[in-house]
Amino acid sequence: MDNTLGGFLQSRRARIQPEDVGLPPYGRRRVPGLRREEVAQLAGVSVDYYIRLEQGRGKNVSDAVLDAVARVLRLDPTEHAHLRDLARPGRTAAPAPAARVRPGVRLLLDGMADCPAMVIDHRMEVLAWNALGDAVHDFASDPADRNMPRRVFLDPRAAALYPDWAAVAAETVAYLRLGAGRHPDDGRLTALIGELSMKSEHFRRLWADHLVSEKTHGVKAIDHPVAGELRLAYETLALPGDADLTVVVYTAPPGSASAERLAVLASWSAGPRSADADASRQG
Repeated sequence: MDNTLGGFLQSRRARIQPEDVGLPPYGRRRVPGLRREEVAQLAGVSVDYYIRLEQGRGKNVSDAVLDAVARVLRLDPTEHAHLRDLARPGRTAAPAPAARVRPGVRLLLDGMADCPAMVIDHRMEVLAWNALGDAVHDFASDPADRNMPRRVFLDPRAAALYPDWAAVAAETVAYLRLGAGRHPDDGRLTALIGELSMKSEHFRRLWADHLVSEKTHGVKAIDHPVAGELRLAYETLALPGDADLTVVVYTAPPGSASAERLAVLASWSAGPRSADADASRQG
Protein backbone atom coordinates (compact mmCIF):
# COMPACT_ATOMS: atom_id res chain seq x y z
CA MET A 1 0.00 0.00 0.00
CA ASP A 2 1.12 3.55 -0.67
CA ASN A 3 2.15 5.32 2.52
CA THR A 4 2.92 8.87 1.50
CA LEU A 5 2.47 10.08 5.07
CA GLY A 6 5.16 7.70 6.31
CA GLY A 7 7.57 8.73 3.57
CA PHE A 8 7.00 12.40 4.35
CA LEU A 9 7.56 11.97 8.09
CA GLN A 10 10.67 9.84 7.56
CA SER A 11 12.15 12.41 5.19
CA ARG A 12 11.54 15.20 7.69
CA ARG A 13 12.96 13.47 10.75
CA ALA A 14 16.03 12.52 8.67
CA ARG A 15 16.98 16.18 8.38
CA ILE A 16 16.80 16.90 12.14
CA GLN A 17 19.92 16.04 14.15
CA PRO A 18 19.59 15.06 17.85
CA GLU A 19 21.68 18.02 18.95
CA ASP A 20 19.32 20.34 17.06
CA VAL A 21 16.57 19.48 19.55
CA GLY A 22 18.67 19.18 22.69
CA LEU A 23 19.24 15.40 22.66
CA PRO A 24 22.69 13.86 23.19
CA PRO A 25 24.05 12.30 19.97
CA TYR A 26 24.85 8.99 21.62
CA GLY A 27 25.13 5.64 19.89
CA ARG A 28 25.68 4.68 16.30
CA ARG A 29 22.73 5.52 14.07
CA ARG A 30 21.72 3.32 11.17
CA VAL A 31 19.82 6.18 9.51
CA PRO A 32 20.38 9.95 9.64
CA GLY A 33 18.33 12.24 11.82
CA LEU A 34 15.95 11.48 14.66
CA ARG A 35 14.71 8.05 15.57
CA ARG A 36 10.97 7.47 15.76
CA GLU A 37 11.27 6.98 19.51
CA GLU A 38 12.87 10.41 19.85
CA VAL A 39 10.16 12.12 17.82
CA ALA A 40 7.52 10.45 20.01
CA GLN A 41 9.30 11.54 23.20
CA LEU A 42 9.65 15.15 22.07
CA ALA A 43 6.06 15.29 20.78
CA GLY A 44 4.66 13.87 24.02
CA VAL A 45 3.02 10.78 22.53
CA SER A 46 3.67 7.09 22.98
CA VAL A 47 6.17 5.39 20.71
CA ASP A 48 3.51 2.94 19.56
CA TYR A 49 1.14 5.78 18.65
CA TYR A 50 3.80 7.60 16.62
CA ILE A 51 4.79 4.39 14.83
CA ARG A 52 1.15 3.81 13.87
CA LEU A 53 0.97 7.39 12.58
CA GLU A 54 4.09 6.93 10.47
CA GLN A 55 2.68 3.67 9.13
CA GLY A 56 -0.48 5.48 8.03
CA ARG A 57 -2.60 3.83 10.73
CA GLY A 58 -3.14 6.85 12.98
CA LYS A 59 -6.90 7.18 12.54
CA ASN A 60 -8.58 10.28 13.94
CA VAL A 61 -5.27 11.85 14.91
CA SER A 62 -5.87 15.10 16.78
CA ASP A 63 -4.74 18.60 15.84
CA ALA A 64 -2.70 18.69 19.04
CA VAL A 65 -0.66 15.63 18.04
CA LEU A 66 -0.09 16.87 14.49
CA ASP A 67 0.93 20.27 15.80
CA ALA A 68 3.37 18.66 18.25
CA VAL A 69 4.93 16.49 15.53
CA ALA A 70 5.20 19.51 13.23
CA ARG A 71 6.96 21.44 16.00
CA VAL A 72 9.46 18.66 16.64
CA LEU A 73 10.20 18.21 12.94
CA ARG A 74 10.39 21.99 12.41
CA LEU A 75 7.90 22.00 9.58
CA ASP A 76 7.24 25.30 7.86
CA PRO A 77 3.59 26.41 7.42
CA THR A 78 3.27 24.74 4.00
CA GLU A 79 4.73 21.47 5.28
CA HIS A 80 2.50 21.65 8.37
CA ALA A 81 -0.60 22.00 6.18
CA HIS A 82 0.66 19.15 3.99
CA LEU A 83 1.03 16.94 7.08
CA ARG A 84 -2.63 17.56 7.93
CA ASP A 85 -3.69 16.76 4.37
CA LEU A 86 -1.82 13.45 4.44
CA ALA A 87 -3.00 12.49 7.92
CA ARG A 88 -6.63 13.23 7.03
CA PRO A 89 -7.11 12.29 3.38
CA GLY A 90 -10.38 13.22 1.76
CA ARG A 91 -11.08 16.33 3.83
CA THR A 92 -10.20 18.60 0.90
CA ALA A 93 -12.96 19.01 -1.67
CA ALA A 94 -12.35 17.07 -4.86
CA PRO A 95 -11.52 19.23 -7.90
CA ALA A 96 -13.91 19.48 -10.79
CA PRO A 97 -13.21 16.87 -13.50
CA ALA A 98 -12.54 19.63 -16.03
CA ALA A 99 -12.12 23.10 -14.63
CA ARG A 100 -13.44 25.95 -16.75
CA VAL A 101 -12.09 29.48 -16.80
CA ARG A 102 -14.76 32.14 -16.34
CA PRO A 103 -15.17 34.80 -19.08
CA GLY A 104 -14.31 37.48 -16.55
CA VAL A 105 -10.96 35.85 -15.89
CA ARG A 106 -10.20 35.75 -19.61
CA LEU A 107 -10.99 39.49 -19.77
CA LEU A 108 -8.56 39.97 -16.89
CA LEU A 109 -5.87 38.18 -18.89
CA ASP A 110 -6.58 40.41 -21.89
CA GLY A 111 -6.28 43.50 -19.71
CA MET A 112 -2.69 42.55 -18.88
CA ALA A 113 -1.57 42.92 -22.49
CA ASP A 114 1.97 43.95 -21.54
CA CYS A 115 2.50 40.96 -19.24
CA PRO A 116 2.58 37.27 -20.15
CA ALA A 117 -0.19 35.63 -18.13
CA MET A 118 -1.87 32.25 -17.86
CA VAL A 119 -4.26 30.25 -15.67
CA ILE A 120 -3.16 26.89 -14.29
CA ASP A 121 -4.84 24.29 -12.09
CA HIS A 122 -3.35 22.18 -9.29
CA ARG A 123 -2.04 19.71 -11.89
CA MET A 124 -0.21 22.64 -13.53
CA GLU A 125 -2.37 22.21 -16.61
CA VAL A 126 -2.52 25.49 -18.53
CA LEU A 127 -6.22 26.30 -19.01
CA ALA A 128 -6.10 29.82 -20.44
CA TRP A 129 -3.54 32.42 -21.50
CA ASN A 130 -3.23 35.85 -23.08
CA ALA A 131 -1.51 36.70 -26.36
CA LEU A 132 1.84 37.55 -24.78
CA GLY A 133 1.71 34.42 -22.62
CA ASP A 134 1.33 32.41 -25.82
CA ALA A 135 4.19 34.32 -27.44
CA VAL A 136 6.47 33.34 -24.57
CA HIS A 137 5.32 29.73 -24.05
CA ASP A 138 3.64 28.75 -27.36
CA PHE A 139 0.53 27.14 -25.90
CA ALA A 140 -1.76 27.45 -28.92
CA SER A 141 0.25 25.40 -31.41
CA ASP A 142 0.09 22.04 -29.60
CA PRO A 143 -3.06 21.10 -27.63
CA ALA A 144 -1.28 18.02 -26.25
CA ASP A 145 1.57 20.04 -24.73
CA ARG A 146 -0.05 22.30 -22.13
CA ASN A 147 0.95 20.59 -18.92
CA MET A 148 3.94 22.35 -17.37
CA PRO A 149 5.42 19.29 -15.58
CA ARG A 150 5.36 17.31 -18.83
CA ARG A 151 7.10 20.22 -20.54
CA VAL A 152 9.75 20.46 -17.85
CA PHE A 153 10.56 16.73 -17.60
CA LEU A 154 9.60 15.16 -20.93
CA ASP A 155 10.30 17.86 -23.53
CA PRO A 156 13.94 17.57 -24.71
CA ARG A 157 13.97 21.33 -25.33
CA ALA A 158 13.30 22.17 -21.67
CA ALA A 159 16.93 22.25 -20.54
CA ALA A 160 17.73 24.83 -23.22
CA LEU A 161 14.56 26.83 -22.56
CA TYR A 162 15.19 27.14 -18.80
CA PRO A 163 18.79 28.10 -17.91
CA ASP A 164 17.93 27.32 -14.26
CA TRP A 165 16.31 24.01 -15.21
CA ALA A 166 17.25 22.21 -11.98
CA ALA A 167 15.53 24.87 -9.86
CA VAL A 168 12.46 24.87 -12.13
CA ALA A 169 12.26 21.09 -11.92
CA ALA A 170 12.46 21.07 -8.11
CA GLU A 171 9.80 23.79 -7.77
CA THR A 172 7.51 21.92 -10.16
CA VAL A 173 7.73 18.66 -8.22
CA ALA A 174 7.25 20.41 -4.85
CA TYR A 175 4.05 22.05 -6.11
CA LEU A 176 2.74 18.76 -7.53
CA ARG A 177 3.43 17.11 -4.16
CA LEU A 178 1.31 19.74 -2.47
CA GLY A 179 -1.57 19.14 -4.89
CA ALA A 180 -1.32 15.38 -4.48
CA GLY A 181 -1.64 15.75 -0.71
CA ARG A 182 -4.72 17.92 -1.07
CA HIS A 183 -6.37 15.68 -3.65
CA PRO A 184 -5.34 12.06 -3.01
CA ASP A 185 -8.32 10.75 -5.02
CA ASP A 186 -7.64 12.81 -8.15
CA GLY A 187 -7.15 10.13 -10.78
CA ARG A 188 -5.81 12.51 -13.42
CA LEU A 189 -3.16 13.83 -11.05
CA THR A 190 -2.20 10.30 -10.00
CA ALA A 191 -1.89 9.29 -13.66
CA LEU A 192 0.30 12.32 -14.37
CA ILE A 193 2.63 11.50 -11.48
CA GLY A 194 2.80 7.87 -12.63
CA GLU A 195 3.64 8.89 -16.19
CA LEU A 196 6.40 11.26 -15.08
CA SER A 197 7.79 8.66 -12.68
CA MET A 198 8.03 6.06 -15.44
CA LYS A 199 9.51 8.38 -18.06
CA SER A 200 11.87 10.60 -16.05
CA GLU A 201 14.54 9.40 -13.64
CA HIS A 202 15.11 12.97 -12.50
CA PHE A 203 11.43 13.31 -11.59
CA ARG A 204 11.60 10.04 -9.61
CA ARG A 205 14.55 11.29 -7.58
CA LEU A 206 12.90 14.60 -6.79
CA TRP A 207 9.57 12.94 -5.95
CA ALA A 208 11.33 10.70 -3.42
CA ASP A 209 12.53 13.79 -1.51
CA HIS A 210 8.94 14.65 -0.44
CA LEU A 211 9.54 18.39 -0.82
CA VAL A 212 6.41 20.57 -0.83
CA SER A 213 5.96 24.25 -1.59
CA GLU A 214 3.30 26.71 -2.67
CA LYS A 215 3.65 28.47 -5.99
CA THR A 216 3.83 32.09 -4.84
CA HIS A 217 6.40 34.39 -6.47
CA GLY A 218 9.93 34.35 -7.77
CA VAL A 219 12.08 34.91 -10.82
CA LYS A 220 12.27 32.68 -13.87
CA ALA A 221 14.88 32.81 -16.63
CA ILE A 222 13.69 31.78 -20.09
CA ASP A 223 15.94 31.49 -23.12
CA HIS A 224 13.30 32.27 -25.74
CA PRO A 225 14.11 30.83 -29.19
CA VAL A 226 13.25 34.13 -30.91
CA ALA A 227 13.46 36.95 -28.35
CA GLY A 228 16.54 35.69 -26.54
CA GLU A 229 17.11 35.66 -22.79
CA LEU A 230 14.19 36.79 -20.65
CA ARG A 231 14.53 37.25 -16.91
CA LEU A 232 11.01 37.63 -15.57
CA ALA A 233 9.54 38.00 -12.11
CA TYR A 234 6.34 36.07 -11.54
CA GLU A 235 3.43 36.43 -9.14
CA THR A 236 0.70 33.85 -8.61
CA LEU A 237 -2.81 35.03 -7.78
CA ALA A 238 -5.47 32.71 -6.37
CA LEU A 239 -8.96 32.98 -7.80
CA PRO A 240 -11.56 33.12 -5.00
CA GLY A 241 -14.49 30.92 -5.89
CA ASP A 242 -12.44 28.86 -8.35
CA ALA A 243 -10.76 26.23 -6.21
CA ASP A 244 -7.26 25.23 -7.33
CA LEU A 245 -7.10 27.76 -10.19
CA THR A 246 -4.23 30.25 -10.17
CA VAL A 247 -3.32 33.18 -12.40
CA VAL A 248 0.42 33.36 -13.09
CA VAL A 249 1.67 36.77 -14.27
CA TYR A 250 5.20 37.55 -15.50
CA THR A 251 6.72 41.02 -15.36
CA ALA A 252 10.01 42.66 -16.27
CA PRO A 253 11.48 45.84 -14.74
CA PRO A 254 10.78 48.90 -16.93
CA GLY A 255 13.74 49.75 -19.13
CA SER A 256 15.37 46.34 -18.71
CA ALA A 257 16.53 44.23 -21.63
CA SER A 258 13.80 41.71 -20.78
CA ALA A 259 11.14 44.44 -20.89
CA GLU A 260 12.35 45.54 -24.33
CA ARG A 261 12.28 41.97 -25.60
CA LEU A 262 8.78 41.45 -24.21
CA ALA A 263 7.67 44.61 -26.04
CA VAL A 264 8.99 43.17 -29.29
CA LEU A 265 7.15 39.90 -28.65
CA ALA A 266 3.98 41.86 -27.82
CA SER A 267 4.14 43.70 -31.16
CA TRP A 268 4.54 40.41 -33.01
CA SER A 269 1.67 38.79 -31.15
CA ALA A 270 -0.82 41.65 -31.55
CA GLY A 271 -4.12 40.39 -32.87
CA PRO A 272 -5.85 37.43 -31.20
CA ARG A 273 -6.49 38.05 -27.53
CA SER A 274 -6.93 35.55 -24.75
CA ALA A 275 -7.53 31.88 -25.44
CA ASP A 276 -8.40 28.82 -23.42
CA ALA A 277 -7.62 25.16 -23.81
CA ASP A 278 -11.16 24.09 -24.70
CA ALA A 279 -11.61 26.71 -27.39
CA SER A 280 -8.24 26.05 -29.01
CA ARG A 281 -8.91 22.32 -29.13
CA GLN A 282 -12.05 23.06 -31.11
CA GLY A 283 -10.36 25.18 -33.64
